[in-house]
Amino acid sequence: MNLKAVIHDRQIPNGKIRISGAKNAATRLLAAGLIADDDVILENFPTELVDVKYKIDFIKKSGGELNVNTVEEEIKLNSSNFADIILDSYDYPIRTTYLLVPGLIKKSNRARIPYPGGCKIGNRGYDLHIMIWETLGAKVKERENYIEIITDNGFLSGQTIDFPISTVGGTENALICASTIEGETIIKNAYISPEVHCLIRFLTLLGAKIQVVGNSFIRVRGSKLLKGGRFSVMPDRIEAITWIIYGILSGGKITIEEVPFEHMQIPLMHLRDAGIDIYRNERNVYISPECLTNGVLQPFEIATGTHPGIISDMQPFYVLLGLHANGISRVFDYRYPERLKYCQELIKMYPNMLEWKYGEIKILGKQEFIPIGVEVESTDLRGSMAVLLGALLAEGTTIVNNIEMALRGYNNIEEKLTKLGVKIKII
Repeated sequence: MNLKAVIHDRQIPNGKIRISGAKNAATRLLAAGLIADDDVILENFPTELVDVKYKIDFIKKSGGELNVNTVEEEIKLNSSNFADIILDSYDYPIRTTYLLVPGLIKKSNRARIPYPGGCKIGNRGYDLHIMIWETLGAKVKERENYIEIITDNGFLSGQTIDFPISTVGGTENALICASTIEGETIIKNAYISPEVHCLIRFLTLLGAKIQVVGNSFIRVRGSKLLKGGRFSVMPDRIEAITWIIYGILSGGKITIEEVPFEHMQIPLMHLRDAGIDIYRNERNVYISPECLTNGVLQPFEIATGTHPGIISDMQPFYVLLGLHANGISRVFDYRYPERLKYCQELIKMYPNMLEWKYGEIKILGKQEFIPIGVEVESTDLRGSMAVLLGALLAEGTTIVNNIEMALRGYNNIEEKLTKLGVKIKII
């Protein structure tokens, strides 16, 4: 797939936009639904995401039954016939293939999964996932085209998984695996993000008993028999910060609906520190030029980290914000210090306004600067979306190549922008 977005000249958005279900929750819930013994219905599901379509393709080819309702944004899943089947191809460019393992192990005692793909933003190995499977009694073999995980009769019980580093993906994998095990599994040094909490609520609905102590300890008592149920995907906090920052920079008037404020307190606090006073009620935000307290964006310094702080996925949007601030801003990211490739594309639209090195970005902001329309490339998911927003702010024609990178994490971009009166063509 090689898609490109074409934008002709800067446009002022006006209208409403609704935040979709979170990509980092939805793709996990879809995989977790495979361990259920009855039907699972997932509401507020971002059905058009590229990553979702790849995962649906794998599930269908492995015998799972899916009914996808794009209008109602709902997926119905029946995994009765889901099984380990040798596929013609294991070329799936998504990161969370490892979450497919618990469902396959439960149904077949064997799982053959694609090697994890996803964004190239530094060293993101899969050794911790192998550690999980082996701790739970499986044998793991790395084949040429896939990873093979084998057990005699499902995963073992009564194990302790102690992560050497805090890991979201590892925590999610351990939780889903442990939910299929009778007996108690302990997960230490877990990373409990809002999306992990969403997964825990879903697994509890299926019948697992899960206790969270503090910010990093989880006790799971699973079951061989797990029921189905109906569950709603949480709104996407990263998409919310994306559209809020776009609204501020565009000079338009946008109502952003279904904002998960409870998961965004510190990111929004840093916006206030930059001189932005947003109007909001319980679930919605209204962005207009009046949100700038003095009519000027103030420069800032931020460091990304774990929740509840500004997570690394939000980093590119604060960099874009800093480009329009009145002075020098700095963004530090030592969790993913190589998340920098998108800067090489942004600087084409913002000449001489960015400097970067390992873990640090210096932003030479100019309040009145209007970016230049050029041809740019997509890099990682969030970086590509920041580049697209820059293109929407630019004068002249901008072409963003390989825009499918952004489509991996943003549901119905073209449709949402059209509702704001913004013309964009994806070809």
